[in-house]
Amino acid sequence: TVDLKYDDVSYATVHQSAFLRCGMMPVQPIKELWWFKIGASEERVYYYDPTSVDAALMKRARRSSRDNTSLEIYPTQLSDEGEYKCRIVVWDNTGNSTEPSVPISKEARMMLKVNVPPEKVEITHLTSDRNLSLRCKSEGAKPPADILWTKTSPDGVETEIPDLTKTREIEPAGELYDTAEQIFYQLEENEMIAKISCVVRHHNTNTTIYKNITFVSPAIQNALKVTIQRFAEPVLYSSIENQDGQDNKAGLVKISADPGFKVPYNTSVTLKAAAPGVFPEPRYLWWVGDQTGIAGRELHIDNLEEDKSYYVLAENPLGRVVLEVPVHITTSDYSQWNDSSRDGDVIVDDTTGGLDTGAIIGIVIGALIAVFFIGFAVWYWTIRDGTHVFSPKKEKPHTIDEETIPFRSTDKPLLRTISTQTLEGRRSRREPSI
Repeated sequence: TVDLKYDDVSYATVHQSAFLRCGMMPVQPIKELWWFKIGASEERVYYYDPTSVDAALMKRARRSSRDNTSLEIYPTQLSDEGEYKCRIVVWDNTGNSTEPSVPISKEARMMLKVNVPPEKVEITHLTSDRNLSLRCKSEGAKPPADILWTKTSPDGVETEIPDLTKTREIEPAGELYDTAEQIFYQLEENEMIAKISCVVRHHNTNTTIYKNITFVSPAIQNALKVTIQRFAEPVLYSSIENQDGQDNKAGLVKISADPGFKVPYNTSVTLKAAAPGVFPEPRYLWWVGDQTGIAGRELHIDNLEEDKSYYVLAENPLGRVVLEVPVHITTSDYSQWNDSSRDGDVIVDDTTGGLDTGAIIGIVIGALIAVFFIGFAVWYWTIRDGTHVFSPKKEKPHTIDEETIPFRSTDKPLLRTISTQTLEGRRSRREPSI
């Protein structure tokens, strides 16, 4: 008598090895071994004849090394699932060596179940203020996978999220199943980082898949909580001049300027905001003064003519921050564009020849001192000589030279007298008395 030892149901994981047990008790010499897959008809999978044939009719099938009669399939495919039949033919002479051996045939049927781990896991979210709607979907599993939700604290401690309002859906996808679960979660008031995980567990294949979503608030350095008229509630505020850029903290808002934060007069500037590591991506709002805000990551400024401070809001469901962004006009360039140096749109060259303000002042003071000393010297020498440099010039008296004008009898005696006096005076000047 020969008994077969087998399992009614065997389980295997796709792409791994499947084992279908069919052993003998007691072990007898084998005449033939057959394996069939039962479907619309019996499909021969494997045949073994110790005398001549060891044939695997299915290339992925072979006799197991455990007992030489069980079947192994590798790698397992989903199509391998189904009912199988094992037939063993042995020689049995009931221990009487004088009589010929009699072939005895034994059969057993069993089921093979092929399990498939989840092929894909994805998580989506919707946000409204600090309220989250999260949906996790596991695709292509057999049987359907289980889903649970956990939260990891900043120090790495993972705990299951309790008391969730959730809904679950299981949808067939051919021979496989998709499982989706949606939850609603409210972030805590001071929660700046929230790591939430969708944990997909497939017990039949001992598979666990984590799909994480980490919510990070935008952050700034050296922040103060202030009240801004534009917003109803206080916000965290700082300036880019107080951001050292050395902190590796996730979520820091960073501002860049093209061509820079200090530019020549009448230059156009583009400011860009970024927040690496912030999730969800924050929305940005720019404004200056009381002007209406402009949404977007970039702000374009046309033809900047004076120093101005711009402000940008970065906000997501976990928090909001405001950064002040000063943009300056460089002094050296501004002096070339002021009204005293302009002629329409043409820039007039500076007559200082590139000298700075200190040098110009020194030259002017030196010139004034030189003029003062020259004037003092002229005044001093004038007083010393008794002359008046600035007195009106006196005309010389008109004289008649007797030597050059002939005397005429018709001339009046007065003229002669004047001429004689003049001549005598000239002679007296020529011949000094002793």
